[in-house]
Amino acid sequence: MTRMTKQRSFWVPVLCGAAILTIGMGARQSFGIFQKPISESLGVGREVWSFGNALAMLLMGALAPFAGNMADRFGSAKTVAVGGLVYVAGMATIAFASGSTLLILGNLIAGFGLAAAGMGPIFGAVSRQTPPEKRSLALGITTAGGSFGQFAIVPLASVLQAKFGDWHFTMWVLTFLSIIMIPLAIGIREPNRAAPAVGAPIPQGTKEALTEAYGTRGYILLIIGFFVCGFHVAFIGLHLPAYIADNAIGMSFFGRPITPLELGGWAIGLVGLFNLAGALIWGALGAKHSKKDLLALLYFLRAVGFIIFLVLPLSWMSVLIFSATLGFLWLGTVPLTSGLVGYMFGQTHMAMLWGIVFFSHQIGSFLGGWGAGRLYDIQGNYDAMWWISVGLGLFAAAIHWFIREEPVPRLRAAATAAA
Repeated sequence: MTRMTKQRSFWVPVLCGAAILTIGMGARQSFGIFQKPISESLGVGREVWSFGNALAMLLMGALAPFAGNMADRFGSAKTVAVGGLVYVAGMATIAFASGSTLLILGNLIAGFGLAAAGMGPIFGAVSRQTPPEKRSLALGITTAGGSFGQFAIVPLASVLQAKFGDWHFTMWVLTFLSIIMIPLAIGIREPNRAAPAVGAPIPQGTKEALTEAYGTRGYILLIIGFFVCGFHVAFIGLHLPAYIADNAIGMSFFGRPITPLELGGWAIGLVGLFNLAGALIWGALGAKHSKKDLLALLYFLRAVGFIIFLVLPLSWMSVLIFSATLGFLWLGTVPLTSGLVGYMFGQTHMAMLWGIVFFSHQIGSFLGGWGAGRLYDIQGNYDAMWWISVGLGLFAAAIHWFIREEPVPRLRAAATAAA
């Protein structure tokens, strides 16, 4: 009976973690909707909002290892609850903003909060409470939560913005919605950890875990590869709606005109919808096949998707097909990469080691988000960013082939001793 209870209980942190990511990431992914409205209402170029977002992404990454370490040591529930509170404060600051200073400050505060209420602490809690044979699937479902938020919240933001034409009001709606993240943190609370069994790996300190990880080539390659994922996600999430609006790509849905701004919101929402399936499928495949090979395939397919989108004539149909295709490949990297980190190094320092990999993702996000805005203000288009994204996708596909997918010697020795 006890075993059956444990088997059922791991779904609680999975579902609560997914719900937190649904709200936090969904609201964050909607920021591309505000690109043109903020630029026009405040009379600034696109670089200001792009820079604020990019700086927040960089801060999220820089703080992720520390947030992960705090969650590993003191509990994910407390870390995520505090992070959720700070995130709400940041969103409210943005909603109040009437100039560049508060826009950037609000982004920084929100980035700080989402580092603590983000993937690292949540994945650590889910991984430690999930049976090994279910872990890859559980991480895929948790990741899918962020995708569902992207599908549900981004179109909502675009509809509100199109209807009321007031980005302050739209941001306030997202702020109040984000409050729900705080009580959901109770659901990822971990029970007291049992003492290590005979033959289990000897618990590591933080310094030893970092030394081991940085001495493993596969971990370094994961860090480099995840930079590319961040670059792609930030560029598309923050600038695809503006790209669609720049080209005046609208459509009609059963006689109702869909403006280019709304289509941009639905495009990002479609990315989120198809990532629901993508995260689950890539996560399930990761339980049966080589995770590093799947990552190589995923990045290669992304590059191919970019090329096809650029070659085809731009239309509402090509936008929606591209969004669906990219959605399937969007965050499938997350359960595969995080699962590979846990497989290689164990679960004890999972949140911290994932946080370091995530930092690289956010450096990529900074360059992808801010760089696109900067290049647009200089060149008046996004052409260079599209082809840079193609090249980085092919580079990431290549380096993942060189990862050795196996536990570190410490874990292999412990497994041999236990046998």
